[in-house]
Amino acid sequence: MAFFSSMKFSESLKKNKDFQYVYQNGKSYANKYLVMYVLENNMQINRLGISASKKTGNSVVRHRFTRLVRESYRLHENIFNSGLDIVVVARKSAAFVGYEEIESALLHLAKMHHIIKIFFY
Repeated sequence: MAFFSSMKFSESLKKNKDFQYVYQNGKSYANKYLVMYVLENNMQINRLGISASKKTGNSVVRHRFTRLVRESYRLHENIFNSGLDIVVVARKSAAFVGYEEIESALLHLAKMHHIIKIFFY
């Protein structure tokens, strides 16, 4: 496959069973726009899963949310600890906010989970 991922240290979490495993065994924190589940995966890389249910909005809204989260993570992935499965779930309020709000919410939850490198604080 000729697709070249723009994330250097991470992969996407794709399989439903992987999402379910993180939901059931991971630790979760939430804020106004996002819920983040984190679980150690015993690998060298992070796997990022993004979920937005139909309650969030139509497919255009959900895809936009997914792109915003993926881009926020991509730009900051160098400060995330490695060896984690991270699932980010949209809340209804995330439907129409901009990049800055999503980025801020993502980093806020990462700090709560203590999964970003200490020099960032």
